[in-house]
Amino acid sequence: MSTTARSTLTDRSSWFAGGARRGLALGAAGLLIASFLTVCFHVTDVAGGSDRLVLFVVAGFVAATLLARFLPAVLALVIAAALFAVGLWSYVLAVPNGELLLRSLGAVRADVLALLTGLSILQITEAGIWAAGFAPAPVFLTWYFALRRRYVAAAVVGGAALGFFVLTGDAGVLVVLAGVAGAAGVVGFGELERYEGRSGHVEVLVIVLAAMIVLAPLVSIVPGGASDPLVPSGGGSGGASTVEGSLLAADDQVGIQGSISLSPEVRFTVESSEGSYWRAAAYDRYTGGSWVRTGDTRPYDGSIAGPPGNTTTVEQTFTAETSIGVMPAAWKPTQVSGDSADDASVTNLDGLQPGNAFESGDSYSVVSQQPTTTPDELRTAGQNYSEDLLERYTNLPGSTPDRVERRTDRITANADNPYDTARTVERWLERTKGYSLNVSRPDGNIGDAFLFEMERGYCVYFATTMVTMLRSQDIPARFVTGYTEGQRVAEDEWVVRGYDSHAWVEVYFPDVGWVRFDPTPGGPRTATEDTSLEDARANNTTDVDTSGSADGEWTPTPTATPIGGENDSEAADAADGQRGLQGVAEDGAAAVNGTITPPPVAQSGASAANGTPTNASGSGPSLPSPTREQWAFGLVALAGLAAGVRRSDAAERTYRELWLRYLPDDSPTAEVEAAFERLEYLLGQRYRTRRSGETPREYLAAVGADDRAARVGELFEHARYAGSATQAEADEAAELVRALVGERTPVLGRFRRS
Repeated sequence: MSTTARSTLTDRSSWFAGGARRGLALGAAGLLIASFLTVCFHVTDVAGGSDRLVLFVVAGFVAATLLARFLPAVLALVIAAALFAVGLWSYVLAVPNGELLLRSLGAVRADVLALLTGLSILQITEAGIWAAGFAPAPVFLTWYFALRRRYVAAAVVGGAALGFFVLTGDAGVLVVLAGVAGAAGVVGFGELERYEGRSGHVEVLVIVLAAMIVLAPLVSIVPGGASDPLVPSGGGSGGASTVEGSLLAADDQVGIQGSISLSPEVRFTVESSEGSYWRAAAYDRYTGGSWVRTGDTRPYDGSIAGPPGNTTTVEQTFTAETSIGVMPAAWKPTQVSGDSADDASVTNLDGLQPGNAFESGDSYSVVSQQPTTTPDELRTAGQNYSEDLLERYTNLPGSTPDRVERRTDRITANADNPYDTARTVERWLERTKGYSLNVSRPDGNIGDAFLFEMERGYCVYFATTMVTMLRSQDIPARFVTGYTEGQRVAEDEWVVRGYDSHAWVEVYFPDVGWVRFDPTPGGPRTATEDTSLEDARANNTTDVDTSGSADGEWTPTPTATPIGGENDSEAADAADGQRGLQGVAEDGAAAVNGTITPPPVAQSGASAANGTPTNASGSGPSLPSPTREQWAFGLVALAGLAAGVRRSDAAERTYRELWLRYLPDDSPTAEVEAAFERLEYLLGQRYRTRRSGETPREYLAAVGADDRAARVGELFEHARYAGSATQAEADEAAELVRALVGERTPVLGRFRRS
């Protein structure tokens, strides 16, 4: 083989020069910064302030780039501390009574401890301002240290910022892995740049970093791995979870899952003057994929303010039949009594929370004041909302697609007040979407996906979508969880089971307060629950009956309506207002819209109850498209594979094997030279390479080449020194070399000859 050819095949390019190594180190620093900025931008997308955050981040990068040339590290630390202090102060000024908060060191200490032990940033008020104030300092300092070649310091600062979000629970698996890889890359590539490491060192580091990211999701100890899987399994993220578990075991946050099941076990019994939805919690902040309750809880001090306007009193006594960690009550609770009242607390949204979980036999009593109003009164309630109410209960993530608002505009085109708008949206969802527990959780914004891409879902999807649609119309609405009234077993007693857990919507009306709406179809949901209970009884499952519930539903004795009694439609409207204005007699809202679209797929009660999915197109199931996280995961794996292939010389060996077997179709002289070049490579692999100044004939004799190799050498000498060769000579040289190559790899050689 000639010196030039050997250099082409064996020498490695030195493209990992000092500039490239420095570029990799800075790129890793950028990845580390991007990891914690991803959390900040998610917070501002949900809570507002993304434009402000972009401005502050760009300013941090620019300042670090300009000052890194001459600013000492001590002054850089002072600037970063000043940026952090200014950001904190801006948040304090935005929070109600923020200045008073700073005067209480105990309160500050408690808030910091709560954040470091799992309190999500999304649960604090003015979270968007907090994120915009937090980001500039670590961005500036991390980038400054990276530019100054103080790579370890850059990794420490960026890692600390990311670690904070790991402790708050806001950093997902991919974000954490990207940040860890970025921190390791900053140090690794930076040290290679400082000590002029070779390309092989860089390849090894790339392989290690890729392996960290690819293998880490398979280990259960990765932060957030259980709650935020990178590669989900099964048909949905819910697995075998129950509706109750997904709604009422999440405390201050409710995630939206995929397929779930029902639990027919009895949870509690209620003695009450009338049936109601037993409300457990409300949530005000929508992230696009979950619900979060913001604000603090306060100890129950003996009473809670009632709603404005006319109310009716509902007295209830709850008795736990199993261990439960929630404290349901009819809306709106104003008084609590019993042993649990001493350590009960009240959320910022006026929900009750027990100090400890209730055990079987524990009981408590609640007095609630329910709004009493009529649809006509709600239609004329007006829109005199306070600024704080609008900001809190009409906010949607900035990434919410505009098509949600446009579709809602069309559906409610003829509604001229918030009540008719809410009723129209409620009925539109109830009549155009099917009910099923067997769904796959979509990517992105759940409300948008259910509105445009899904044909069926369960209560969480219906309630989330209705709140999203109403908020797009600037109507204050929130997401609520709890239990439906359950099975009535006596005139004043109800048995509530796990499958009665539910999600619905509350809409605010001035001078009335919060009013319940329920867009989930009632018939299919009841059929699903009945089927679950029947199966449990048939299988002799325990704890599914109590207090005579096995005898069936109690119904009051009907009484005849006296002649000249109340007008039926007026009575229906009055009942509609009293019970929360959902799912009862027509009150004219259908006429407001006038164009209710029929369900896209006809679904019988049985099929809905069993959660049987149907395919409208009849084309069979479609494969799910990869998420952005899975695409990124695949790209990282591909980069690591490419570095591994390069490091192992697999690509070069593969090229050489192909090069050996396929001779170029050229002039006869060039073909003979190409054949000898391949022969020389073969002999070099088996014996030794040709020395400088050694003629082809001398080389072949020295290594003891056989007659075929000697003949190729003769043809090469003739072509080289005579300056020409015939096609027959070229073909002969090619055939001899192919035979020698085939003997070198006998299996492939036999395959070619066959």
